[in-house]
Amino acid sequence: MITVLTAFCIFVSVQTSGFDDLRVQAVKYKENVTIKCEQSFVKGHKHYLAWYKQSFGKLPQFIARAAKHNEDARYARPFVERFRLTATEETFDLKIMNTVEEDTGTYFCVKVKEYVTEFGSGILLLFPDEKSEKRNLTEVDVKSGESVTLQCSVAALSCSGEHSVYWIRHGSGDSHPGIIYTHGDTDSPCTRSSETDSPTQSCVYKLPKRKLSLSDAGTYYCAVAACGQMLFGSGTKLNVKGECLQQMSILFWLSIVRTGLLAGMIIILIVVHIVQKCK
Repeated sequence: MITVLTAFCIFVSVQTSGFDDLRVQAVKYKENVTIKCEQSFVKGHKHYLAWYKQSFGKLPQFIARAAKHNEDARYARPFVERFRLTATEETFDLKIMNTVEEDTGTYFCVKVKEYVTEFGSGILLLFPDEKSEKRNLTEVDVKSGESVTLQCSVAALSCSGEHSVYWIRHGSGDSHPGIIYTHGDTDSPCTRSSETDSPTQSCVYKLPKRKLSLSDAGTYYCAVAACGQMLFGSGTKLNVKGECLQQMSILFWLSIVRTGLLAGMIIILIVVHIVQKCK
């Protein structure tokens, strides 16, 4: 049944919804994680919903499908043991138990209605190296309106083949990091460098940021997907400072001038009133 459904979907119309809105969900090995389909995508559906997983460099793979209730859920054989669906009128969540490295990839919530298959926004599931990320974190201070080029170094991969580069940003108020830029296949701009104090070569990737605003502040880091694995590079904490002090100084002097003018006008009115009264 699952094979028939997967084959059938190849010949139907496919719509995309929010492929550019790719979210990142970081997890730790062997922990349980729940991936949520957006409520606006689920609410009001009348047909099947499904989850697909796309590993790096591979085609999307069917995981499971269900209608509005869990009792009619159908799972692909590789995902029967550790994957579970939670389907209601307004939710369609995918729970992964005891996560392993092979779970890394992009998960898509899919809506199937008649001859149309609609993909929702994707969630990139990653296992970041927290120790490496903290050790290599550098800080950059810039002013609002200025431009800066961020750099990120990743250990060079010895394997050949296609690879993808992700730039990920985690803002101070964001619950999950988000992908802000991707660069696919082997044409990714990699500058190889070999430092004297390091026995291994590294790839340096650059991301130009122009006319920065306060909303651009956050931690930026890159990740390279290749050879079935994900390598994280050094991180940069970008601090964007506004021109608050300068604006406050201008407002302060303007208030002084305004107060002076008002006081001068009051004095003039008092003098005029006294002169007219004495006549």
